[in-house]
Amino acid sequence: MNNSVVLITGASSGIGEACAQAFARIGSKLILFARRSERLEKIAEDLSNEFSTECIVRQVDVRDKTAVQMAVAKLPAEWKNIDVLVNNAGLSRGLAPFHEGSMQDWEEMIDTNLKGLIYMTKAVLPGMVAAGKGHVITIASIAGRQAYPGGNVYSASKAAAKMFSDSLQIDVLGTGVRICNVDPGLVETEFSEVRFRGDTERAAKVYQNYSPLQAADVADAVVWVVTRPAHVSIHDILIMPTDQATATLVNR
Repeated sequence: MNNSVVLITGASSGIGEACAQAFARIGSKLILFARRSERLEKIAEDLSNEFSTECIVRQVDVRDKTAVQMAVAKLPAEWKNIDVLVNNAGLSRGLAPFHEGSMQDWEEMIDTNLKGLIYMTKAVLPGMVAAGKGHVITIASIAGRQAYPGGNVYSASKAAAKMFSDSLQIDVLGTGVRICNVDPGLVETEFSEVRFRGDTERAAKVYQNYSPLQAADVADAVVWVVTRPAHVSIHDILIMPTDQATATLVNR
């Protein structure tokens, strides 16, 4: 992976930031997309200082199809051959039963978790197919495998992400491109703060009295996937805290 080009979405925090650090550690060149440009600039500066990592940062909202297309199309020529795409950008909003939920929340989740995933993959995958190599990693969720109270549209969006990855496996067969879907359980990131719209007290309770996954744990799994020999393709990973058995059963 030394000098490989890795594009990570949602790279300004959480799993995306951890993936940037993990790939920097093994010598990759990074393209970092997120909405928070100042945060991206700081991450790139830190990685450059610690690992001498070459970084390109772009303020991109994956929900904006045109912005995604332009950001990828305008990459410098030497950065256009992307070796790894980490589709990490995603979010959840609310935890209400469906009949009490918000249409705005649902649309934001679908636009980010599914349409954004599709836009990014469409922008990058053709180049990988033409090159005869590449890896598309999608960070989905255990919520795409198991329903839970209040999960409804979020779970549906993550189930769609998993099925999208499964379908890509068929589409790229014979091209040399590899696809992997990664489904984490509970990971201690800004996820719950976003879900509860900045209610830090409520978010903190999600991770109390047990040991959740850390973002670095998921990033380690992603790096392991893409460093397998070319004839080995890891299609699917479910990664959970030891204290979590199902989407809802946690040992506290």
